[in-house]
Amino acid sequence: MTAQLFTPIQVGPLTMPNRIVVAPMCQYSANDGVMTDWHLVHLTGVATASPGMVVIEATGVERIGRISHGCLGMYSDASMRAMADVIRYAKVVAPAVTFGVQLGHAGRKGSSPLPGQGAGQISPDHGGWQVVGPSPIPYDNGWQTPQELDDSGIERIIAAFRDAAVRSVNAGVDSIELHLAHGYLLQSFVSPLSNKRTDRWGGDLKGRMAFPLAVVRAVQSVIPAHIAFGARINGTDWHEEGLTADDAVAQAHILKDAGLHFICVSSGGATPHAKVVAGPKYQVPIATRVKNEVGIPTRTVGLISDPLVAEAIIADGEADMVALGRAFLDDPRWPWRAADALGVPGVYPIQYERGSSKLWSMRAK
Repeated sequence: MTAQLFTPIQVGPLTMPNRIVVAPMCQYSANDGVMTDWHLVHLTGVATASPGMVVIEATGVERIGRISHGCLGMYSDASMRAMADVIRYAKVVAPAVTFGVQLGHAGRKGSSPLPGQGAGQISPDHGGWQVVGPSPIPYDNGWQTPQELDDSGIERIIAAFRDAAVRSVNAGVDSIELHLAHGYLLQSFVSPLSNKRTDRWGGDLKGRMAFPLAVVRAVQSVIPAHIAFGARINGTDWHEEGLTADDAVAQAHILKDAGLHFICVSSGGATPHAKVVAGPKYQVPIATRVKNEVGIPTRTVGLISDPLVAEAIIADGEADMVALGRAFLDDPRWPWRAADALGVPGVYPIQYERGSSKLWSMRAK
């Protein structure tokens, strides 16, 4: 039997050994953007069961681009060295696993407290920072009014993305993914909910995409040919005045034409007033539209945990890759469970092979 979930896929210049992706998940455990021992344990743990790719959490390209004080950054050489160490250690246990990083900027949703330390935002006079955005529109009631970025601020952030890409490549990543979703800075320029500009960075979709496309070009100018380059986008803002699935297809066309190798389709986060209808596979139909109408390798994500569902998504041509987040938090060895469920051998480090169903009958229960 051949399970489609475990077949290789070519994503631009990169060959992934299977279609399983560990979604980027904030760990809120960094020290001024620098990975700590927690990241070593977490990322090595999820890599051990040999998913096709591990995507490192949202990583701010400048200090005020982080979501919180505990979020990763790639604005220093210390961050680069720490990420390089973690990737090197993880590849000891899982040499075939590819690693991606999600580069982003939190924009008006930055300066947030750590989980368990309250809601909303931390003001600059209480240890936070002034947030920025395309227009002076707060994310929610009681949140900061973002400073509207002028041309010099936009150029500074474009350069920060470029420099973060250089550091990421030097850290040993195989893939770079721009965070163009969930209401963070790049997506806030794309969404009409947050971008009310009338200059070259606003207006119609083409104008609202100008800043993300400038970032794309800056990153492309510094990454070598072996790096897969893509983006996570919003399939919908789940709001009657926001981005729709039609806009997702249009964005994907623009990004493909700009030279990106893959698209990950997520949704939501652009406004706290979204009316999200969530459930297993709830974002898959939009990913399917992007895959079929744009013709670019497409990843789906969102409340997928059942291996049979993940297999059907790939086998039925609904998406090319499946990303899982909470399923990996619940079970870092999810690919082994999926292999058992689908009747194919899992990929084990030799040190763990005695725990496989091939050598331990209880494992198959």
